[in-house]
Amino acid sequence: MLGFLILSMASLLAGLAWSEAAMNTGRALQGLGSAFILPAALTIVMILFSHNPKELNKALGFWGASAAAGGTAGVFLGGVITEWLSWNWTFLINIPVGIFALIYSMRVLPAGVRQKGSVDVIGALAITAALVLAVYAIVTAEQVGWGSVQTITLLLIAALLLFVFFVIQKVKREPLIPLGIFAAPNLLVGNIAFGLLAGAWIPLWFFLNLYLQQVLRFSAFAGGVALVPMTVLVMVVMIGLTGRLVGRFGFKSILVIGLLVLAGSLFLLAGYTPINGNFVANVLPASLLGALGMALAFIPGTIASMSGAKPEETGLASGIANTSYQIGSAIGLAIMSAVAASWTGGQLEQGAEQIAALNTGFHAAFIGAAIAAVAGAFIALLFLRKPKQ
Repeated sequence: MLGFLILSMASLLAGLAWSEAAMNTGRALQGLGSAFILPAALTIVMILFSHNPKELNKALGFWGASAAAGGTAGVFLGGVITEWLSWNWTFLINIPVGIFALIYSMRVLPAGVRQKGSVDVIGALAITAALVLAVYAIVTAEQVGWGSVQTITLLLIAALLLFVFFVIQKVKREPLIPLGIFAAPNLLVGNIAFGLLAGAWIPLWFFLNLYLQQVLRFSAFAGGVALVPMTVLVMVVMIGLTGRLVGRFGFKSILVIGLLVLAGSLFLLAGYTPINGNFVANVLPASLLGALGMALAFIPGTIASMSGAKPEETGLASGIANTSYQIGSAIGLAIMSAVAASWTGGQLEQGAEQIAALNTGFHAAFIGAAIAAVAGAFIALLFLRKPKQ
């Protein structure tokens, strides 16, 4: 509930932003609110349903489907609101949604149990700063150069902060992340695979939307509508099929298959989306294949990333899983953006037309995301172990 309160107030700030600094502050506070919401929500799901694996798989199906629906609603409604109202309302619309969530939470959510102890604020600041600096260094490397003083300095500081974080976790009595949790079977490997899933899926969404709007010249509204079939398929498969498949074949095999199907979709998008492309012929089949891969991989990825954690570690494990997904998204998108910009710049230097150069960059990003998906599949195949009953 605190997360929704922060998210709503931050959306008000972003919607009324009077400068770039105000906008960035609002966006950062939106992230803070979301960081409170996601692990708490997943923990509630795990606590309510973990006693029954069949019910848990079904609950995680709804969890994943709601994430897909929310993502598409953001893209689709963002296009509608931007075209018909103004960009400000893409933020202000969150306020009534947040108020509704707050009121409804009081009625339906369990209160939970308070735990005594302190919060590792220093550790949290160290790991957050490390990740932010690493992502920023990657995003800006294409502009300032990978070998520039800025890029190297930022990456070194990020590495130093990461080292400091691990030292703090070692010596602190109540650390943010007790490092012993990574000894739980599959948890570390599961989080790596889950992060790579995000590093492939989010760039697919991002660059597919750019291809639709900047190459095929779709409007913001039409671009949002074009992504709806993907979401419908994700929701149907997650709710109706994936949980059953995981219950029948286990999370490892379904996760590997899902990641490989997602990789196949990305390779198709890299090879069959020309500048004079057609949505039905060039985009729809590959995008639906990607949606199928995501729908198959998300639930087993979630299970694998929390596999082996003790019941009292559920909140921590869900926080780590959500962090892995978010960081995989951020770093994956940062790397693919740098790759796309590099290829586009190279094509422009060789005299290619703007739209052709842009499309070549998108193709390079799709290939990079496909490699991330394949890497996740191989890591899961080689290192995930079937848990004991």
